[in-house]
Amino acid sequence: MEPITFKAFAITNEIDLNKIAIHCGIPKKFTWEEPLILRGDILSSILNKNVEESQQVLVFSFGSIVFINYSHSNEIKEFSSFIHSFEPVIDLDNLDRYSDDYSLHFSETENINLTDEYVVVPKYEFFYPELISTILAKSVALEKTEEQLGKIHDKLEAMIDRLEKGKLRIGNKELARTTAKIVRHEYNTLAYIMILDKPDITWTSSIAGEFYDSMLDFFELNDRYKILKSKTEILYNIMDGFSNISHSIRGLFVEWIIVILIVFEIVLTLLEIAGWIP
Repeated sequence: MEPITFKAFAITNEIDLNKIAIHCGIPKKFTWEEPLILRGDILSSILNKNVEESQQVLVFSFGSIVFINYSHSNEIKEFSSFIHSFEPVIDLDNLDRYSDDYSLHFSETENINLTDEYVVVPKYEFFYPELISTILAKSVALEKTEEQLGKIHDKLEAMIDRLEKGKLRIGNKELARTTAKIVRHEYNTLAYIMILDKPDITWTSSIAGEFYDSMLDFFELNDRYKILKSKTEILYNIMDGFSNISHSIRGLFVEWIIVILIVFEIVLTLLEIAGWIP
């Protein structure tokens, strides 16, 4: 059997699968944990060309797309333009910024052999393409989120530099914007990508469950998830520190204003007593 190839992209933070399903005439309500699988005539109509029976595209709600057995880069561009009509925020010029290639091979072997570029299995099982696609989709989505986290760290580093230089005042808007970025990062990563959720087939098939767990460990998704979660908690602690410093400075400023007003009132009273002012 010929190898099955996979090409995964993380192109945005969220894709509304139900809008696409309605457009394609698919009478089904999609939930967050299941991908929209396009093949056959539906895929042909989107790409405006005949497609092989083995070709399919899986679209995930957390912003990833996986092409199976794609034959030409134009197919990827054509399909991405189709998705762009539903999600205009997608940057079509940087589609391959977060991407990964993988393949599924078949060989007479007793054990599954996982590598960075391919996996070798004894025989074909119908669930292999979807499970591999799910792992790749989550992996590239995590890669995208990891880079976004780096940008937040850079922002906080600039704020720390300002503190070191004695510039202690940090505006409420700046604190709010940075906190919002952290919350958005946590939502995209910890909630929306659903690293800890497994496809339904893994609960009904022991072979599927073992295969999925093996790929999950090989791509280190759980470890990457834990690292991102711990980094997010550190970011929140840093923001709490900034917020406390900012509030303390504002409280001290108000206290000084009150002291100055009291002193000013005392001076006015003494001047009145001395008869220097009416």
